[in-house]
Amino acid sequence: MCGIVGAVTDRQVQNILLEGLRRLEYRGYDSAGMAVIAADGRLGRQRAVGKVAALEEKLQASSLSGSLGIAHTRWATHGRPSEKNAHPHQSGDKLAVVHNGIIENYEPLKAELERDGYVFHSETDTEVVAHLMAREAARRNDLLSAFRHVVTLLEGAYALAVTHADFPDQIVGTRRGSPLVVGVGIEEAFLASDPLALLQVTDRFIYLQEGDLVRLGRHGSVEVFDAEQQPVKRDSTIFEHGDNAVSRGEYRHFMLKEIFDQSQVITHTLEGRLGERHVFPRILGADADELLSRVHNIQIIACGTSYHAGMVARYWLEKLAGIPTQVEVASEYRYREVVVPQGTLFVTLSQSGETADTLAALRHTAQKGGYLASLAICNVPGSSLVRESDLTLMTQAGPEIGVASTKAFTTQLVSLLLLTLALRQVQHGDDEVQARLVSALRGLPQLISRGLALDSAIEGLSAAFADKHHALFVGRGTMFPIALEGALKLKEISYIHAEAYPAGELKHGPLALVDADMPVVAVAPNDELIGKLKSNLQEVRARGGELFVFADENIALEEGEGIHLLRLPAVDEFIAPILYTLPLQLLAYHVAVLKGTDVDQPRNLAKSVTVE
Repeated sequence: MCGIVGAVTDRQVQNILLEGLRRLEYRGYDSAGMAVIAADGRLGRQRAVGKVAALEEKLQASSLSGSLGIAHTRWATHGRPSEKNAHPHQSGDKLAVVHNGIIENYEPLKAELERDGYVFHSETDTEVVAHLMAREAARRNDLLSAFRHVVTLLEGAYALAVTHADFPDQIVGTRRGSPLVVGVGIEEAFLASDPLALLQVTDRFIYLQEGDLVRLGRHGSVEVFDAEQQPVKRDSTIFEHGDNAVSRGEYRHFMLKEIFDQSQVITHTLEGRLGERHVFPRILGADADELLSRVHNIQIIACGTSYHAGMVARYWLEKLAGIPTQVEVASEYRYREVVVPQGTLFVTLSQSGETADTLAALRHTAQKGGYLASLAICNVPGSSLVRESDLTLMTQAGPEIGVASTKAFTTQLVSLLLLTLALRQVQHGDDEVQARLVSALRGLPQLISRGLALDSAIEGLSAAFADKHHALFVGRGTMFPIALEGALKLKEISYIHAEAYPAGELKHGPLALVDADMPVVAVAPNDELIGKLKSNLQEVRARGGELFVFADENIALEEGEGIHLLRLPAVDEFIAPILYTLPLQLLAYHVAVLKGTDVDQPRNLAKSVTVE
C-alpha cells in the first residue's frame, strides 16, 4: 500500500529516492514526499498530493541537495489526502519520519504529547512518532537509543524510517507487521518497503525479520538488532528476478507469471492489516470503527471475476459477521427498482477501477442515495472507482497484464475476508474464531506456494481437455463461486465452452449433458458439505462422466476408472476458496497452451471494460 525508500550514500540521493518512489507506484498511494539532509546540516522536505510526477515537478523547481534522505508514497488511513498529511512528517525543523501501517494507540500518545506542549500539524497517526522521536532524541542525545525506546511505546503494525539533522550520518528503521528491506550497495546502504524500489542501485538485500531494528550509516554501514534489541547478523541475498515488475521474466506468459506471483501479492495485501488476534478496522480509514458498527446490510456490485469474489464473500459475511448480504451483477443492478435496507454498505469490486458497468452502478447509487457509505475494493489507486467512493480497500495485486484475472481475484478474496473480519471485530469483539483466521491468513502465502507446487501434476491432467469442446465445473457452498471462476478461466483462454453449477443442482438438468466427452471438474475441500458432494460425484460416474477432482488431502477418495484425483493441502474452510482457485487457474492455462490460443490476450476480450 504505502512505500518507503531511504538512502545513505556519498552521492546526491534525490533522484535515487525519486526513482524508488516511481517503482513503488503499483502499491497504491495518494501523495508522495521526501526529506534530505544537506551538507550544511539542514533538513529539507518536499511533499505533493497525487502522483510521484507531481513531487518531481516540485523538485525541479526547488531541488533537495544531500547524500542522506528518506521518501514515501502514502495511502490515506488517518486523515484525507492532502499535503499536510503527506509523509515525511517532521517534529521541528530537524527530524523527519516515514511510516507504513497503523499506530493503534496513537490517540493516548497524542494526548500525552499535547500536554507536553507538542503541536500537531496533520491528522495522521504518524506525527505521533515524529514528536516522540524528537522528545527522546533530545533527552538521550542518541538517535538509536531514542528509537529503541519509542518503538516500545507503539502498538499496531508498522514500518518506520527516521532521520535527524543532529545525526546526519544515519537512518534508523524497524518493521513490525509491515515489510522493510535493507539494500546493500558498495560503500552505501538503502532502505525500502520492497526490493523493487532499489533495483536501480543494488541487487543485494537483507530482509529484516519481525521486530528487527536497523541503523544505516556512512560507507555502507548496516547494524541490525533483533526484537530483544540485541545485535544480530542477517544474511544478504541476491534478488534473482530482475527489476521489471511488468516483465514475463522466466515465464512463457504473463498469466503464468501472475499465477505464481500470488504468494507475494497476498503478502502485500495482508501487510500492516493484521494484529495479533484481529484485523485492524482502520484499514478502511480513521473513522472505520464507528461506521462499521452501523452496517446492518451489505450490497456487493461487480462484474465477471470480481462478481465471483463477491459471491464467495456473501458466505463469509453472513456466517462470520452475521450481516445479510446481496451480490449482484453491475450491468443489471441499475436497471431495476432497488429497495435499500437501512444501514446498507454499498461495496464495489473492480481490478481496474474503471469498469463501466460498476462505475455506472456506483454513480446511480450516489444519485439515488439511501446507502450508509460506498466502499471500493480495487487494485488501481487514482482510478475513477477509488476517487468516487467514500472508502477504499486496495488489493495490492500489482500490475496484472494477462486479460484473464488471476492474482487480482485472489487478492480481492483476501481483501473481502479482511473486511469480513473487520466487521466481526467491530460488531462482536475479539474471539477465538477471529484469532484462528488471523493465524490462517498469516500462513496463507506459504500455503499458496504449496498449492502452486502442483503445477506439473496439473499440466499432466490438462491433456485430457485438449480435444474437448465442453466441460462442467461443480462445487458446494463457497466452492460454487470458485467453480464458476474455474469455468470462466477455461472458456476465456482456451475457448472451451464451460459451465458451473452447484453440485446439488446436477440432478435438476445438467446431468443430461454428462457423457464420456464431457469432463466434470469438482472442487472438494474438507468441509461440512463433503459428504453430499461425494454423492453428487457418484451421480456423474453412474452416467459415464469422467471426473477431475481437486480434493483435500484428508478426504477418503480413491482414484479409479474415470476418476482423476489431485490432492491439495489441508486448509481452514474459510481460506479454502483462495487455495482452491489455484489449480483451476493452472488447469485453464495449460489447456490453453495445448490448444495454442493467445493466453495473455484472448480473442474479443479486453483487460479493462470501459464501455457499457
